[in-house]
Amino acid sequence: MSDPALEAVFREIAEADPSGERMAKTLRETIDQLYDGQHTGRFRWDQLYKTEKTHCGTLVEINLQRQFEFADGVNLDFKIAGVDVDCKYSQAHGGWMIPNEAHGELCLLVTADDASSRWSAGLVRADESKLNSGRNRDSKATLSADGRASISWLRLGAQLPPNVLLSLPEDDLDAIFALRSGQKRVNELFRRAQGRRIGRGVVATVAQQDDYMKRVRENGGARSQLQDEGIVILGDYTSHRLLAQRLGLERPERGESVSARLVKCGAGDAWSAEIDGQAWRVATDADAVEIAPRLPRLSVAS
Repeated sequence: MSDPALEAVFREIAEADPSGERMAKTLRETIDQLYDGQHTGRFRWDQLYKTEKTHCGTLVEINLQRQFEFADGVNLDFKIAGVDVDCKYSQAHGGWMIPNEAHGELCLLVTADDASSRWSAGLVRADESKLNSGRNRDSKATLSADGRASISWLRLGAQLPPNVLLSLPEDDLDAIFALRSGQKRVNELFRRAQGRRIGRGVVATVAQQDDYMKRVRENGGARSQLQDEGIVILGDYTSHRLLAQRLGLERPERGESVSARLVKCGAGDAWSAEIDGQAWRVATDADAVEIAPRLPRLSVAS
């Protein structure tokens, strides 16, 4: 059955965020906001208090409204394309709880799993026929199998900006967090997580200082301190992204960095890039350490 209101809401969100990057960024920042790693050192969902986990849905709703500038709904959370829409978040896929006031209404369903770096968002008309008969003590219902099958997905299982700390071996984590200096912890992070996208939230968690991004930059930060070890740190500048691509590395997205140890090579070598008039490639374990080149200095991210 056609649902013109759902189609209009779907179209407006899709046009505002055709790649899904804005919603993914908002979810990443919301999870990092809950961890508050800069002050707590936390970086895993199971480190949160129960009340914090419960609060996540409220933060997702607030941050999505700020990101997309949705108007307030009359009876529900948002008004999108002139339609009232309720926003429901669940950390577990399929766990959305639909309140009485949203029965028969449009719901924006959102989920994000930091452990798997995946997120999804879709729209559904929460008709009674799509809800399970059971209710919790707040009279909230879950979607039935038919209800879940009727979701119109904006994104399903899309890539969430990664939390690199979740994928590092325990030995590496211990080596990073055992250091007492925030600068030394950041240096160790970029030594041990080479070739991986490292977001601002991870740097904040490791540095645990107000000026945490200063610990990455030149003029005394990791970019300067690791140069003698042959390690460069590529940021989210246009030129740095191009270098990452030519070197065969993951491209740092907005607010991210990628480190790698480099060595000189021939101009025609595969996966090489010219930096300051010399060709460089990513080093192997067999390559001797060479002082890293100085990267192009830019002040504006792409």
